[in-house]
Amino acid sequence: MFRSTNELRGYKLLATDGEFGTVRDFLFDDQLNITRYVVVDTGSWLVSRQVLISPVAMKEPDLDTHKLPTVLSKANIEESPSLEVDSPVSRQHEYELSAYYNWPVYWSSTIPALVSRQAFNSELEPQREQLQGDPHLRSVSEITGYQIQCMEGAVGHVEDIIVDTESWSLRYLIIDTWNWFPSKKVIIAFDWLTHITWEDQKAHVDLTQDQVKNAPVYDPRLPVNRAYETQLYDFYGRPTYW
Repeated sequence: MFRSTNELRGYKLLATDGEFGTVRDFLFDDQLNITRYVVVDTGSWLVSRQVLISPVAMKEPDLDTHKLPTVLSKANIEESPSLEVDSPVSRQHEYELSAYYNWPVYWSSTIPALVSRQAFNSELEPQREQLQGDPHLRSVSEITGYQIQCMEGAVGHVEDIIVDTESWSLRYLIIDTWNWFPSKKVIIAFDWLTHITWEDQKAHVDLTQDQVKNAPVYDPRLPVNRAYETQLYDFYGRPTYW
């Protein structure tokens, strides 16, 4: 199921025993283009506190009720390692989350897939001072607004990102061209980005401006289904992922 991150922001997070906050942002791996965490604002329940929830703990979003169920209890979340608001996510914090929840460790092949809190304390404690933030862990909010840089120059800006809520991979960028051409929304696959230059806020693609300008129109009121995807990949002459 494909949903835009703008749509998912504000969804209510459901524990097994009630609501515990709303979706604020998404943190993704900019090498593998996959969501690592949903950033949850716990509101008045845990005042001034945000928590990170891994997709491994989430179920499919309920599009009718705008709720995102999880397999966690409110007690699990309340006792989880605290995340400082608007601070970079350190590797130490990720270690602590993985140890607390028994979530898979994705960043190292030398650490067991599931690490108990006891194992974390005994085996990983000596590394704490060296555990800096992951430079490849990025925010969806951060990339929103970045310029799309084609081979000849800029062609639009990132308005939104479409994710696959089964795999939580970042599937498409929604591009608005209104600053460069008559206002039009198009989408391109996230995998088509050649690189992102974070210092000047540009997302680079090996496409021409005419390709993007003449691409099939994206209508946010309509679903991104296989028929639309086929049309899109045929237009750009790109091999499909399915």
